[in-house]
Amino acid sequence: MDKAYHVAILTFAFLFVLRYLVPRVGAGGKGWNGKHGKQAAPRLPPSPPSVPFLGHLHLVKTRFHASLARLAARHGPVFSLRLGYSRLAVVVSSPEAAKECFTENDVALANRPLAVASYGPYWRNVRRVLAVHLLSSLHVDRTLSPVVSGEVRAMARRMNRAAMAAADGGGAARVQMKRRLFELSLSVLMETIARTKTSRTEANADSDMSPEAHEFKQIIDDLKAQAEMDAAVGTSRLVTPDDLPRLGYLQSIVNETLRLYPAAPLLLPHESVTDCKVAGYDVPRGTMLLVNVYAIHRDPDEFRPERFEDGKAEVRLLMPFGMGRRRCPGETLALRTIGLVLATLIQCFDWDRVDGAEVDMAEGGGLTIPRIVPLEAICRPRAAMHGVLQVL
Repeated sequence: MDKAYHVAILTFAFLFVLRYLVPRVGAGGKGWNGKHGKQAAPRLPPSPPSVPFLGHLHLVKTRFHASLARLAARHGPVFSLRLGYSRLAVVVSSPEAAKECFTENDVALANRPLAVASYGPYWRNVRRVLAVHLLSSLHVDRTLSPVVSGEVRAMARRMNRAAMAAADGGGAARVQMKRRLFELSLSVLMETIARTKTSRTEANADSDMSPEAHEFKQIIDDLKAQAEMDAAVGTSRLVTPDDLPRLGYLQSIVNETLRLYPAAPLLLPHESVTDCKVAGYDVPRGTMLLVNVYAIHRDPDEFRPERFEDGKAEVRLLMPFGMGRRRCPGETLALRTIGLVLATLIQCFDWDRVDGAEVDMAEGGGLTIPRIVPLEAICRPRAAMHGVLQVL
């Protein structure tokens, strides 16, 4: 027993020494190619203290994007992590470094650390089909926008009926936004891809719809968007996708919301297919790249849609859907859907907080930014839109 114990200790010590004395190599298994073809240790970005074998896995905590933002404040906008014994990751948290990744190094960092999403001829063909045929602006306008409009009309109809059916609410309904927002997204997805709607009960006040409301606290308090809606669209008809380009302040609300609360705060991870440099540091082949959009966007850290008005943008970089050749191909459809849904909610209903309480904007953990406390709000059909809502 004692002999086996000593063997285990010696083995651990040997691996520990090997880990820190042998020159590090890239995750792809080859050393860094220095000048004249000689092997040389790469100049990696700075790194926090690590734990043998585990690397920096002990730093992977809930709200990972916030943890990485704190590490960036300590170690700089570009730093490296060891996820386990050999998996190297580089974290980028500045707009300048992010631009460098997706412009100068766009091809070198075009891979994903997933076999099914590797960059190559097959992926380029699939991307071309999506970008040219399925999710192009022309296809979204001609084919998908009518689908989204139909689902949004159904959303407004059900919300109006729920409010009218409220026994003691005086024509107002308490709306649980998460469930309602999810159903609209699912209905649009099923209608556009499978051409099959999910079954739902029209009179059920708890089974409604609609996507996007992270900064609903500010939207509830702000009547400027509703005034813009009345001036540009009026109250005799429902807002349509064709009206969205004229609703500048509404678009500013969407942009500011996506700036502070991007759907994927770390985007999807990239992987280097060749050796490259980012911000002067060496990035070996096979390195995972994490771009902390959450940290990049939150400068400044206040919600102010006016920063996007009149075509200006008082931010250094806005990339909630990514950047470069791996940018999300569904961006046009997503923005069109979010804009139309938000416009309909503002045009058709007056909103208030439940019991006058402040909206809890605390963030949960995960790959997205879920709310810890699900959003609830009071919706009341606008008297000016009564005739439109009755005929939906």
